Amino acid sequence: MADSDTFGCTSGAIIGVDRLGDTVGKLMTVYLAYAEEAQRQHYLTLSVAEGTTLYEALAQAGWLMKFPALARWCEEVEQVPTPAAKRWHVGIYAQKQPLSYPLQPFDRIEVYRSLSADPMSQRKTKSRS
Repeated sequence: MADSDTFGCTSGAIIGVDRLGDTVGKLMTVYLAYAEEAQRQHYLTLSVAEGTTLYEALAQAGWLMKFPALARWCEEVEQVPTPAAKRWHVGIYAQKQPLSYPLQPFDRIEVYRSLSADPMSQRKTKSRS
């Protein structure tokens, strides 16, 4: 029997089948969010197999095809075991994670864009005006 969370989503003994008809095991729901620009944001709900990594989910969602800059960055850091603070562009619930991070049910994958200026500096400049 499957369990339900506060959003009415089910998790538990859901068995998936891939395009070739092979059983892929238990599926779980994850969410993806990417604020490509301040006015252009992307959200997606995705069902993935248990054991899926953050990188695999980005690929499965089609975001590595849709966002070439993200794909290039992922290729550069795919083998990096520990996220570098300022260079890192992905995380789970605002916590930067390596691309090898194994997803948990209902994780929110967040893709961060590079900032054009340090927010702290912007606030200081704005307060002086």
